[in-house]
Amino acid sequence: MIAKMKSCAVNGFEAIIVDVEVDITLGLPVFNMVGLAETAVRESRDRVRSALQNAGYTFPMDRVVVNLAPADFKKEGTGLDLPVALGILCAQGLFQASAAASWLFAGELSLDGYLRPVKAALPFALAARDHGFKGIILPKENGAQAALVKDIDVLAPDHLAQVVDFLAGKANLAPLEPDLSLLLESDGADRENDFSHVRGQTHVKRAMEVAAAGHHHILLNGPAGSGKSLMAKCLPGIMPEPSFEEAMEIAKVYSVAGVSREPGQPLGARPFRSPHHSISDAGLVGGGTVPKPGEITLSHNGVLFLDELPEFRRSVLEVLRQPIEDGIITLARANAQATYPCRFMLAGAMNPCPCGNLTNPDRECTCTPAKIEQYKNKISGPLMDRMDILVEVPRLSFNEMTADGDRESSRAIRKRVEKARDIQARRFKKAGTTCFSNADMGPKLLQQFCPLDTQSRRVVEQAMKQFNLSGRAYASILKLARTIADLAGTPDILKPHVLEAVQYKRLDQSRDDFSRTSIL
Repeated sequence: MIAKMKSCAVNGFEAIIVDVEVDITLGLPVFNMVGLAETAVRESRDRVRSALQNAGYTFPMDRVVVNLAPADFKKEGTGLDLPVALGILCAQGLFQASAAASWLFAGELSLDGYLRPVKAALPFALAARDHGFKGIILPKENGAQAALVKDIDVLAPDHLAQVVDFLAGKANLAPLEPDLSLLLESDGADRENDFSHVRGQTHVKRAMEVAAAGHHHILLNGPAGSGKSLMAKCLPGIMPEPSFEEAMEIAKVYSVAGVSREPGQPLGARPFRSPHHSISDAGLVGGGTVPKPGEITLSHNGVLFLDELPEFRRSVLEVLRQPIEDGIITLARANAQATYPCRFMLAGAMNPCPCGNLTNPDRECTCTPAKIEQYKNKISGPLMDRMDILVEVPRLSFNEMTADGDRESSRAIRKRVEKARDIQARRFKKAGTTCFSNADMGPKLLQQFCPLDTQSRRVVEQAMKQFNLSGRAYASILKLARTIADLAGTPDILKPHVLEAVQYKRLDQSRDDFSRTSIL
């Protein structure tokens, strides 16, 4: 007799429906599994046999063949244990195949028949909804995550016997109710990293506000101990709260990767990833024999912070150039190809020189000009050109660090950022485009939404000549000026907006020096 169960397997970022076909025929006792199964899937033969026997069921002493269709992509993980076991029991007549036809099954089996959690529960539930299934049955630990998907029933039993009794009509399993607090945090949540804890650095906070409002990449340059890392960690707190769709994308990324969020952090909270500079290019963008998501994908809809940027290997940094602009990364291998989302805000931090004291007024720099040049050249020109905002972070004096006074909180800054994002969303919706933010505008949208008056045009023209800026830098200035105007609530881009935007394209020039340049 042949029994068929429906399950799922992950192929890149998407879940693919897998038909688990079980055939039991007379012959020598053997358990074969076909359909391009990787090691963990093939090992399910021993787990399933022990789980069935220890749960009180009989494992057939006949020829058992399990086919996993379609067979043109490799099945990974342990989530096929449960449907394989159910297929064997269905083929033995313990329940009718029609009882299982409207359900999707996923779960790992322990040797005593209990269900263990699996990766990618959220994509599995989404696949069940999109393919018209009544619901999904998976382990209890995965239930709360899968229940976030609307319009399907999610059943989360503890043991294999509960699933069999449910399909045989001997017991009921109650669908789980969704708990949205697992996905989104409340607006009033207190954050450990808040700009109210940062003293001074007003111009850096302003630059970060502009970066968050337009989703622009930002590079902080300053001596050690000036607060670069602290302020970078505050960035997620001033970004707009993610929409339900964005939060689901974030949760789906972490579900596919099998990576847990920080304790107490909702599944859909904007991520902040800060990999060590010893990371490999595969660890950063993803890779492996079977492609896996990397740090840029784990930063999707959030912030990727690269501290001590010049200490990263140049080959690692260079692989960022294409994902930064495209918002997706396609990993092609001999046996598989996977595409992952990676729309992140890149925040970098670096010292002005190897010793870190070049711009420190209180300590003397011991680096030679050649060493300083070599240090800066670790970051290629094309990558630096993709950084929209370059800002100097000076070291604070003792009086500045200990000064009292009201400091603006991240929540207050976030309100202004959200207003600017709302203006952008309405503008893009009216234009009929799916553009996410000002930083994503292409040439057509730049021409439509970033016209310059005569004075502003003259400022940009002189800046391009004086600073030898590229065409990409020109587009970046227009996008920044558009964001600054949105923060000001101004429909038109004015000269002050352009001046501030141009200022962010110069890293080796302080604010006071810039104010004296001829382009003003």
